[in-house]
Amino acid sequence: MDDDRKEDDRKITIGLVGPCTAGKSLLRSKLEAHGFRVKHIAQEHSFVPDMWKRLTNPDILIFLDVTYPTTQTRRKWDFPEADYLEQRRRLAHAQQHADIYIPTDAFSPDEILEQVLAYLM
Repeated sequence: MDDDRKEDDRKITIGLVGPCTAGKSLLRSKLEAHGFRVKHIAQEHSFVPDMWKRLTNPDILIFLDVTYPTTQTRRKWDFPEADYLEQRRRLAHAQQHADIYIPTDAFSPDEILEQVLAYLM
């Protein structure tokens, strides 16, 4: 891919959604370091199913997923499973419309970045 094409690709808006501790903030910072425009959409906290689209309407929607047991190992906090399940419910519309879906449990942040960059390039 030539340099002009790479620059054009980085002008797109990338939306990130997923449950708490899925790795959205870390991926956002890594993608921004590569020159991409990234919006973290707090869909997991919204009662509006398509808030991700209404507020951002990203060119590419990335859904980072994580299982409940992994949320407990990534952050030491009182996060009841019922809250996790509610986040999953709130994220259902975004997951259905995601361009890329990555279950993050078994991947390092750099491996997740590699998957996303492979998709974007």
